[in-house]
Amino acid sequence: MELKGIHHVSAITAHAADNCYFYTEVMGMRLVKKTVNQDAPSMYHLFYADEAGNPGTELTFFEIPRAGATHAGTNSISLTSLRVPSDGALQFWSERFKKYGVKHEAISERRGRKSIRFTDPEGQRLMLVSDETNVGVEGGVPQVHDEIPKEFGIVGLGPVTLTVANGVWTGDLIEKVLRFKPVATYPSAIDGQRDVVVYSTGEGGTGAELIIEERTDLPAERPGRGSVHHVALRAADKEELSQWIARLNEMNVPHSGFIDRFYFGSVYIKDPNGLTIELATDGPGFDTDEPFETMGESLALPPFLEPRRKEIERKLKPLGIGR
Repeated sequence: MELKGIHHVSAITAHAADNCYFYTEVMGMRLVKKTVNQDAPSMYHLFYADEAGNPGTELTFFEIPRAGATHAGTNSISLTSLRVPSDGALQFWSERFKKYGVKHEAISERRGRKSIRFTDPEGQRLMLVSDETNVGVEGGVPQVHDEIPKEFGIVGLGPVTLTVANGVWTGDLIEKVLRFKPVATYPSAIDGQRDVVVYSTGEGGTGAELIIEERTDLPAERPGRGSVHHVALRAADKEELSQWIARLNEMNVPHSGFIDRFYFGSVYIKDPNGLTIELATDGPGFDTDEPFETMGESLALPPFLEPRRKEIERKLKPLGIGR
């Protein structure tokens, strides 16, 4: 029983239409599912991914129109990375970011991987990471885009950084309960802080890493637009997820119990620093209720919300394409 890697990351936007424009038109990802937050169906839940919506490629957003600005701090999912196939792709993206006015840093290198840090228009903290030297979880297949050559397109989620007040607490959960393995450390960029620890699971590589950064010099983050709500990790199927739930019970880790999200099954836990971590199954997948060719074009609702479709649609603004 071993988690396979990162499943998805779910973040917050205040402007669904502009968010859709940025991630589909600028970043070239596919909107594979246009649905709603199943726990609060008056808000959109948008899923961007590779061409098939494969697990491990999904960056999702809840729309909260009145969300304030994020005040960055500790006890947060502070950096989400997106994988591109090669070092050469990063040069392409550096030029593309200049063209579209995307705030970004220069190409840099850490642990033998080249990357570019950037932010979306709402300040979401992101990084492109090259798979040039990757050995491990394979990436997906980029969505076809007129301006982005397939060999430069985004192929999935990369390492996710958790910034916490107590790195031992989160490290124990990741290692002792979820069975990730520590594979590397490197010095913190901030004097007086502990080394950053890299944990890996499954086949390893860029698609299977969580990075734990302890920061005792920061207040807790005040989340808003541009922050991340949770990170999800890949369980193979419902049977394996049931085994993980049994393990959580045995180790006295509080959890949500099994939740059927229709497109995948889930269980949620809180780490001791307050972060939300989800375990999610690889299937059934996003083509469960829509043909592959037209995924994301219409509002999709799970069966238990379908009787409320008219009510839900009245409360949602048409998505359009944004600016």
